[in-house]
Amino acid sequence: MFKTRLLSGILLVIIALATIISGGYVLFFTLLAVSLIGMRELYKVMKVQDEKLNLLTAAGYTGAVLYYLAVLLDFERYGVLAIIFGLVLIMFVYVFTYPAYQAAQVMPALFGIVYVAVMLSFIYLTRCLPGGKFHVWLIFLCSWGCDTCAYCVGMLIGKHKMAPILSPKKSVEGGVGGVVGAALLGAIFAACMNHFAGADVSPVLCAVICGVGGAISQIGDLSASAIKTNHEIKDYAKLIPGHGGILDRFDSVIFTAPIIYYLTLWLIK
Repeated sequence: MFKTRLLSGILLVIIALATIISGGYVLFFTLLAVSLIGMRELYKVMKVQDEKLNLLTAAGYTGAVLYYLAVLLDFERYGVLAIIFGLVLIMFVYVFTYPAYQAAQVMPALFGIVYVAVMLSFIYLTRCLPGGKFHVWLIFLCSWGCDTCAYCVGMLIGKHKMAPILSPKKSVEGGVGGVVGAALLGAIFAACMNHFAGADVSPVLCAVICGVGGAISQIGDLSASAIKTNHEIKDYAKLIPGHGGILDRFDSVIFTAPIIYYLTLWLIK
């Protein structure tokens, strides 16, 4: 199991490196594909879709594709409009096929567009910012770095439960250690980029951004746990051997991507 998880993890890192370094259309279409797969995982868990495609999920996928098209054209001008159109499309299917679908299925259909497609698109949007080829890595650094540091600190000194019912192994001490660790990793990353890649990135600002991102990433992690607990499953899917599905691997990234985008936009000129 450990070997399978390790090999899968290495492959994921290689794919991430290749797509993010390439940027442009390579990253754009990779994220679109990842978003659609993630939405399918969510739809199946929340009983919006079974193995076969239906009109409601087709509307959701169409809304996601149209949103990504809006991102490609002009996010600030068309992004919100595309989300609204996705809502209208889903409600169109709901009312004109009534009573084929229940309201309890319609709400997750829209939620999937926002929770998966919209949130993950900020990886591409961050990559497109000035200096984005450096700043985009902060998304993964604070997400996965915080998770690793939180685990290590929690194992060493964790005593007070953070969410005892939802995630009994997570501790307050681990959470704080994760945030501090993410901030330190951000500062180290900035210093390395400045020294080895000729970047002009503030280690202090990167530490702040990663610290905030690390705190938010834990909400993303716990949110995914809550959804899975509600539906009595361990993983969203078995797509990635040893890791589960797309949403299992990107649960914290989903939340940190927009946070890092806006903090970078506001703090780093």
